Amino acid sequence: MKLAVFSHCAIDTITIDGNNYEQIGGAACYSGITARQFKFDVDLYTKFGPDFPKQYLNEDKINLVDSESQKNTTKFAISITGSDRTLKLENECEEINYSQSAADAHLVSPIYHEISDETFKKIKNDSNFLFVDPQGFLRRKDSENNVFLEQTDLDLSNVDAIKVNPEESRQIVNGTSDEMMLALQKKGIKHVLLTDKANVSLLVKDKIYSITLPNRTIHDTTGIGDIFCTAFTCTMLKEKDFLWALCFAGGAAQAALESKNVGLQKIPKKGTIETNASYFYNLVKFRDL
Repeated sequence: MKLAVFSHCAIDTITIDGNNYEQIGGAACYSGITARQFKFDVDLYTKFGPDFPKQYLNEDKINLVDSESQKNTTKFAISITGSDRTLKLENECEEINYSQSAADAHLVSPIYHEISDETFKKIKNDSNFLFVDPQGFLRRKDSENNVFLEQTDLDLSNVDAIKVNPEESRQIVNGTSDEMMLALQKKGIKHVLLTDKANVSLLVKDKIYSITLPNRTIHDTTGIGDIFCTAFTCTMLKEKDFLWALCFAGGAAQAALESKNVGLQKIPKKGTIETNASYFYNLVKFRDL
């Protein structure tokens, strides 16, 4: 099976407890490599500059589509304290170009304005199953390049699944957590995922299914959402079962957090994800909405 990923690669300087780590990242890298763990072929629609070490993606046999730019790679300075983090945009590469992909699913996860409205519309028209992480559509920067979220009118028609946290969802819809999930569903989205730190909820039809990640010491949270989204998408395609997809997504996020690794080194192996997914499957709670 094949997954088409639309997102920028990035070079991140991650600061944790006063220690700095320079890592390659961006949803492009985290999602692409995670999908390879699920034995998916990957078409990666991205842009990076001559400063980006693309051999890391070549080693994982990820197909790079029109990826090279004369502009340097998008770069963030990320400061992490527990589960909270702040971002500063240090460089922005050019927009991603669109071309059709014979993929089984498309994952759209911009990190900062690299997907135009026109490109997003074309992806929606061509996709069989579309998962959207909207964070990069919602991000803006202030005069000092600090990144913040802003209310944004997003056309989410023809989207099959979305992942938001409470802060992101408030930029798209209004209300309590339940009301925001319902409002997103009313935009036509079949699977609405809300992640609130350790609590993960999935709205399908008139029921909310939920799991809670074990309370453990958190180290580097960068890329956890990308690993989560990719695990959900790949499992949905393979198993056609949203409960297993939820549990595999939670299992992948948990395994990545437990690794205590920084950057791409935290991407878990398939076996560890499966073990965690089986654990979560027996603990899923659900309620009518």
